[in-house]
Amino acid sequence: MSAKTATFIILGVYILIMVGIGIYMSKRTKSSDDFMLGGRSVGSWLTAFSYGTTYFSAVVFIGYAGQFGWMYGVSAAWVGIGNAVIGSLIPFFLIGKRTRLMTNHLGARTMSEFFEHRFDSKKLKTVSATIVFIFLIPYTASVYNGLSRLFGMAFDLGENGGTIIIIAMAVLSAAYVTLGGYKATALNDFFQGIIMLIGISTVVFLTIHEKNGLNEAINALNDIDAAGAPKGTLGSLFGPDFPNLLGVVILTSLGTWGLPQMVQKFYAIKDEDAIKKGAVISTFFALVVAGGSYLMGGFVRLYCTTDPSEKGRTLIETGKNGKLLYDTMVPALINTALPNILIGLVVVLVLSASLSTLSSLVLTSSSTLTNDLIKPRVKNFDDKKQMMFMRIFIAVFLIISVIIASNPNASISTLMSYSWGALSGAFLGPFLYGLFMKKASKAACWASFCTGVGISVAHMVLFSLNISAFADLKASVAELNCPFNLLSPINAGAFAMIVSLIIVPVVSRFTASPDKKVVDYAFSSLTAKQ
Repeated sequence: MSAKTATFIILGVYILIMVGIGIYMSKRTKSSDDFMLGGRSVGSWLTAFSYGTTYFSAVVFIGYAGQFGWMYGVSAAWVGIGNAVIGSLIPFFLIGKRTRLMTNHLGARTMSEFFEHRFDSKKLKTVSATIVFIFLIPYTASVYNGLSRLFGMAFDLGENGGTIIIIAMAVLSAAYVTLGGYKATALNDFFQGIIMLIGISTVVFLTIHEKNGLNEAINALNDIDAAGAPKGTLGSLFGPDFPNLLGVVILTSLGTWGLPQMVQKFYAIKDEDAIKKGAVISTFFALVVAGGSYLMGGFVRLYCTTDPSEKGRTLIETGKNGKLLYDTMVPALINTALPNILIGLVVVLVLSASLSTLSSLVLTSSSTLTNDLIKPRVKNFDDKKQMMFMRIFIAVFLIISVIIASNPNASISTLMSYSWGALSGAFLGPFLYGLFMKKASKAACWASFCTGVGISVAHMVLFSLNISAFADLKASVAELNCPFNLLSPINAGAFAMIVSLIIVPVVSRFTASPDKKVVDYAFSSLTAKQ
């Protein structure tokens, strides 16, 4: 049996299981609350795996692991450690319980509804729902982009093959989400999470084994002397550029605290015991999946090169804009390090990671748009109509994402960075302080929304869209002797999140708090349960 035949068989079985779960759960999804939050009765294992599989996708495994492994070597593994501790462990313990209690008490099913009830403002709900829908699209597109890169390598699909794969994956992810909603997503996430744990462990082992073990691989990295990576740095603990690596850690770890698709997992969790167990499970999951992905990526320079004279490594070329095609590096590594028969395992691994993320993104986006923008404006909007509209918006959301992802110049890391930067930059401060600080004000929310979206959009327009009018500005910024890369969309996103954490308490100090009755009612959910 050939490698391609084996891969097709594995994929076929996998797809049948995914759709089967969707059909099975569709019979148990009877209301919009079931569709959006699983009836708020999801246990620790399903929540933890759903959190982890939503967190990690082809963006991490294909895009970020390749780019940051190339730039920082094995020190890129710090990103995985940050994802586990800051992005998984801390939010479960810090905001998990309060989020579950307060959102349930307020009747909030989306982050936008939380802002409405916590800060007594329908306008906050409308604007935040619009931000969610708009800025989840580039993140979804980045996931599709990663999938198309891997499938192109595995099946040698040619020029239009990537677009065909993107469309096929959109149809598949829409199928089981539309059928079964949150419960189908959570059950699929559990199954997909097991595949991810096994797959990542296998790939990391083979990547290092192919280079004669960990010590030999690190020594080989330290022998590399390249621009931006002096000899002895790629195999070191903190790498060649730790300040900018820290920006990646902040964006990909702290960002989860303000992303609607992540915090919504706490809305649906069953009870406090499930939160404690889920914290341990999700942290272990993140250490294996994220830590393993970035550690694997740290060795891409042993498999890829930009020098045509080097033998035994895959030549990485540049795109039309002259930049390295980072998104091709991990597929090249896999193609070299793994036996052909195991390519199918990696394809299913990345597909599992991506579909679980996609399902959460489309569910969050469609439910937010329907519940927070359409429902308040349509009379007699019963559960049946609400579920119908959510399913329609799933299709709309995916079509737009596919169009963006089909652009061959779309970078995985850039799309994801602007998405996370705008979303968490807008929502992190208002959501976190809204759970803990009674004096957090409506004006502070608006200030965070403006800075989060404003910083991300301004950076994209000035430095990423290659607009000729800003070419001189971009060149001047590039020449600045700054330890942080000001042109990086990753650092821009991390900066937006930090600004959100600062601006909310500062603005709240000088502006009026929400009505005392509204605040007391929101916080009564905590005192009653403690």
